[in-house]
Amino acid sequence: MLRARLLRLLLSCAALLWVPMAAQAASARYHYDPVHSQVLFSIDHNGYSRPFGRLHIAKGWLQFDPKDWSTAATELDIDLAGVDMGDAVWNAAVCKPSLLDCAHNRYAHFVSTRVERKDDQHGVLHGQLTLHGVTQPMDLMFTFNRLATTIYGMHTVAGFSATASLQRESFGINAFANSIGHDVAIWMELEAIRGDDEKPSTKDTP
Repeated sequence: MLRARLLRLLLSCAALLWVPMAAQAASARYHYDPVHSQVLFSIDHNGYSRPFGRLHIAKGWLQFDPKDWSTAATELDIDLAGVDMGDAVWNAAVCKPSLLDCAHNRYAHFVSTRVERKDDQHGVLHGQLTLHGVTQPMDLMFTFNRLATTIYGMHTVAGFSATASLQRESFGINAFANSIGHDVAIWMELEAIRGDDEKPSTKDTP
């Protein structure tokens, strides 16, 4: 009788310990892969065309459980000084104080506030974007592409595609109003590596 009670007590304690551990394990920590994560943007050029530019993620982290999106969160920095417009002269021009002002505001910073799930693959990531020293709310419509181990079994990767838009004047970028458009379209292709599968290139911040 005593042995049976001790066994039940041990099992109960084990169950209590397992619940928070299981919950913690389900929502895994990832860091963004800067090689396979890119940001594209497009803006009107005086009605002639909408040229593209490319940016890269400098660092960032993702908390994600594919079965429970309510626990998802992310924070990341985009390196504006590495902007690529396809021409060195234009890269330097976009970085000038009248536009991105890369010398004083090198990074655009995004931090999520909540995730709105639409279906098994689609959702809206609500958050705050700091750009050009100004913080404004920003929503990203995203697709959850895949969560799997890479073909050689080296890493576990979560992949996403996202789109957004912003008004540059909302962030104090007012120059060349007669030749540069106001609405900026944004596309993001993101890959994040789980846990310690690979060390990030720069130290992530919680």
